[in-house]
Amino acid sequence: MKTTLAIALLTTTLAAPAFAQEIEEFRIGILGGENAQDRMNSYSCLQDYASEELGVPVKLFAPADYNGVIQGLLGGTIDMSWLGASSYAATYLQDPEAVEPVLVKVNMDGSIGYHSIGFARTDSGIASLDDMQGKVFGFGDPNSTSGYLIPSIEIPEATGASMESGDYFGEVKFTGGHEQTIVAVFNGDIDAGVTWADGQGNWEDGYNSGALRKAVDAGLVDMNELTQIWKSKVIPEGPVVLRKALPADVREKMTALVDGLYERDTECAYGVAAGETLGFQPVDHSTYESVIAARQAKIGG
Repeated sequence: MKTTLAIALLTTTLAAPAFAQEIEEFRIGILGGENAQDRMNSYSCLQDYASEELGVPVKLFAPADYNGVIQGLLGGTIDMSWLGASSYAATYLQDPEAVEPVLVKVNMDGSIGYHSIGFARTDSGIASLDDMQGKVFGFGDPNSTSGYLIPSIEIPEATGASMESGDYFGEVKFTGGHEQTIVAVFNGDIDAGVTWADGQGNWEDGYNSGALRKAVDAGLVDMNELTQIWKSKVIPEGPVVLRKALPADVREKMTALVDGLYERDTECAYGVAAGETLGFQPVDHSTYESVIAARQAKIGG
C-alpha cells in the first residue's frame, strides 16, 4: 500500500526543499463533528508532524460549519482536509480542479465504508422510524453526507413521505453538527437524530469509530441510554483531500505523512480518524462518483 508513497517521500526528502520557497505555511481544515477545541486537540499531533515534515508553520482551522471548510478549500485559504463524501461532492461540483482526493480511512475489517445511524433515547419509546411520526428529528449539517444527504434520500424511501417539517416528522431540525445532534438527543432536547459510525464493534462503545465513539470518549454520552432506530446502506468513507494548486512535493509529503500516521503514532491516528482504524489507504475520484451524482440530483451542487 505504501511502497509508491514511500519512494515519493524518500525522493522528496533527498531533493532540495523547493516547497519552502513556494509556501510560507500549510493550513489544515477540520470538518465539524465535535466542538472546535476538541477538533483542534485531536489534530495537534498531525499539526506538529506536518510542520516538521514541511519545514513551515502549520495552522489548524475548525470552521463553525461544513461550508466553512468547503469554501476555504475553494478559495485557497485551506490546503488539506478530511471531508465527508458529500462535502467532497460539493467542492467538486463548484470547482472540479480545486482539490484531489488522496486517502481514505480504513475500518478494522479492511473496508472503507460507514453508515448514517438514526438513534433515540432508550427511554423515549422510539424504536424505529414508525415511532417518529410527529416527532422532532435532528440532522447535523446540510453539507454532511451521513448527517443529511443520505438520510434525505433513504428515509423518505422508508416512510413514504418527504423530509419537510410537518409532513411525516413534526419538525426536521438542523443542529449544527454531529456532536450537537448526539448531545441534543441524549439531553432530550430533540426526539431523535442521525450521525455517523462505522457500524462495527460494540454499540456501548459508540462502535469502533465515528461521531458516537468520539462522544463516548469525551464523556458526553452513555450509549446504554441510546438506541439505534435506523441504519443507512453503506456509504463510501470521505476522502482526505489536498488542493491541486499546491506544489507537487508538498502534496506528496502530506500524503505520505497521513498514509503512514497509523504506523508512526497510533494514538495520533486514533484522534485524526475519530476512533479505531487500520489507518489510511489511497483513493481517487472514482470512489465518489455515485455520491456526486446523488448530491447533484438532490441539492443541485
